[in-house]
Amino acid sequence: MPDFPAATPRARVRVPLRFHDGYSVDADLVTFHGLADGQEHVAVVLGEPGPRPLVRLHSECLTGDLFGSARCDCGPQLREAVERIAARGGVLLYLRQEGRGIGLYNKLDAYALQDQGLDTYEANTALGLPEDGRDYTAAAQMLRALSITDLDLLSNNPDKAEQLRGLGITVHDRIPTGVFTTAHNVRYLRAKVLQTQHTLPLAKLAELNAG
Repeated sequence: MPDFPAATPRARVRVPLRFHDGYSVDADLVTFHGLADGQEHVAVVLGEPGPRPLVRLHSECLTGDLFGSARCDCGPQLREAVERIAARGGVLLYLRQEGRGIGLYNKLDAYALQDQGLDTYEANTALGLPEDGRDYTAAAQMLRALSITDLDLLSNNPDKAEQLRGLGITVHDRIPTGVFTTAHNVRYLRAKVLQTQHTLPLAKLAELNAG
């Protein structure tokens, strides 16, 4: 069993969620005491989680989640995840890890370098930052505090499943999200496949990028 302190639920509140396309669902938002990184992460409990709930670890993306930026696929992934988890029963962990852990200002600096031709990972490295600085210890704490140790993970990212398993969480299946391409994010998505083995159709992305 990995050695890290337990977190405990702090508060739970019912919140009606309403999306721009008309989809709506009620959710329980749970906050926590004792998270390892000291951040204000939130668990969004949807539907009726069973013994093997569907879980997504969603890293905060102000530009994509709130403003609808077409430079990433975060907003559409968030919208899709809420509906899919609500239908099956499970939890979305909304993690304060903007820019794969580098923060909002650094992420925007990385965008400027991407405009000069670097991909999303190369831009982080050029700024002296990690390609992906996310650590999921707090996510494992949150899941344990919710009595979830067995789950299916809604994610294209194999690192999330590997980290959770290393933290003592049993990930049975990793279920890919949809593919949400725009004219502005194809290079970004293709870099995810090539650099970090995300589950996305490389041939299709290469074709779109060439076009």
